[in-house]
Amino acid sequence: MLKVAFICVHNACRSQMAEAVARKMGKGIIEAFSAGTQLKNQINPDAVRIMNSLGYGDITRVQKPKLLQDLPEIDVVITMGCNVACPAIKCKYREVWGLDDPTGKDDATFLAVINKIECKMKELITKINNKEI
Repeated sequence: MLKVAFICVHNACRSQMAEAVARKMGKGIIEAFSAGTQLKNQINPDAVRIMNSLGYGDITRVQKPKLLQDLPEIDVVITMGCNVACPAIKCKYREVWGLDDPTGKDDATFLAVINKIECKMKELITKINNKEI
């Protein structure tokens, strides 16, 4: 299994949602992680609530905000597109997903971001299955 890390500044919203999607959609293919360059004390409550309502369960049971140094060796790095300089993390493959931060916005905005994450995850899994990564 490839170790895939989703990286965002605070590791509190987009990267956490992407980790949860990867855990579910990539089961048996991807070992999912997320981390940030700065630490929030909790995952965004709206992200937790909405992911739970979509069938991803209570993501706080298996996930928490982490820093980059808490990651194991990673094969694939996905950055969320935070409009900051991302630190270099050694990996075999890297993508920038360019997702808008839904923090503080309405549920429809969160749902749109989650939909984009699910679409990008399908593309990533296809690349892995086709041995493009």
